[in-house]
Amino acid sequence: MTTPVAAVSSWRTPAVVIVAGCLIALLGFGIRSSFGLFLEPMTQARGWSRETFALALAIQNLIWGIGVPIAGAIADRFGASRVIIIGTLLYTAGLYGMSVAESSSALHLTAGLLTGAGVAFTAFSLAMAAMARVVSPQKRSVVLGLGTAAGSCGQVLFSPLSQGFISSFGWQEALLLQAGIALFLIPLAIALPGKDKAPQQEQEAVSVSGAVSEALAHRGFVLLTAGFFVCGFHVAFIAVHFPAYVRDLGLTAEVGAWSLSIIGLFNIIGSFGSGYAGQKSSKKNSLCFIYLARAVVIGGLLVMPKTAATIYGFSALMGLLWLSTVPLTTGLVAQIFGVRYLATLFGIVFLSHQIGSFIGVWLGGRLYDMYGSYDGMWWAGIFFGLVAAVVHWPINEKPLARLNEQSA
Repeated sequence: MTTPVAAVSSWRTPAVVIVAGCLIALLGFGIRSSFGLFLEPMTQARGWSRETFALALAIQNLIWGIGVPIAGAIADRFGASRVIIIGTLLYTAGLYGMSVAESSSALHLTAGLLTGAGVAFTAFSLAMAAMARVVSPQKRSVVLGLGTAAGSCGQVLFSPLSQGFISSFGWQEALLLQAGIALFLIPLAIALPGKDKAPQQEQEAVSVSGAVSEALAHRGFVLLTAGFFVCGFHVAFIAVHFPAYVRDLGLTAEVGAWSLSIIGLFNIIGSFGSGYAGQKSSKKNSLCFIYLARAVVIGGLLVMPKTAATIYGFSALMGLLWLSTVPLTTGLVAQIFGVRYLATLFGIVFLSHQIGSFIGVWLGGRLYDMYGSYDGMWWAGIFFGLVAAVVHWPINEKPLARLNEQSA
């Protein structure tokens, strides 16, 4: 029996929803992915330590993680459009506040709390949940890969663009330009369904509290949540500290900016590839491979000569593995638990990711200020990658019995 997909209004066709969702991912993720480029100019201009800046972005990641389950629950009930519009206003206010912050407490409030809330309520996971509802289960992994790849296109675009803004106009003006660009999220949000609807069978089967309780009692959900911590640790540390790490090696700021862009470029390939792999084979086995490969790639960076070619090579390989975990993780949640409360359940998994992000960003700054080196963080990344590969192996990918009964 064919599983029905969500109903949408006449002009909000699946194609419109998918295009709007991809553009939301591109803008929202693209702006956020460039924040690491502001570490050096802001700390030098304000006289802050790297830990001060890192703590602000660590707070941002934590608030992002806490906010996504809340935003997801609201979106599951009222639709993603309203949530993203509110988030855009918070995001814009946070970027403006970040540009004028003169004290560490003001930076933590604006770049941390306010921008973190804005990022949470414009999170690409909200758009991806809307996209997942308007396609059949057979196409879901590919569409989720497309949404993730769109976010990577944002990183490809905004890394050199933001560095160009900083070089041409200064870091304060660059943040104001980004705030103006973020406002384009509002018309894109309007193109998403006002209230997402899952198939009627799923709506009647379980409440949101029941779905959460059901997931938390599922061993695979707990393991998936624990493993996603490692993804956050890797990605956030590299996104924030890698440009400064490159400068510490004696290379130019442009090399750092282009390295982030290369990560985003190759993640487009990785996201599509993981989406296709999730459609054709085991999602949890693919996740095991990705985390193991990350550990190997980080180890290669540590032993290779520190040249621009090495940095670009590392960026390309890490890009293939960067957000390729997202379509697989999101798809696994949908496969096991259904799409009715996908935004809520993935929000819980994502909170673990952001706790990892908080630790990766803050600890990177802390250890650098203490020892003048990021080596300890790279070795921690290898260790956690190996642990995550092991953690995903026992996950049971079979859909819950109630989903099988509904499709019968």
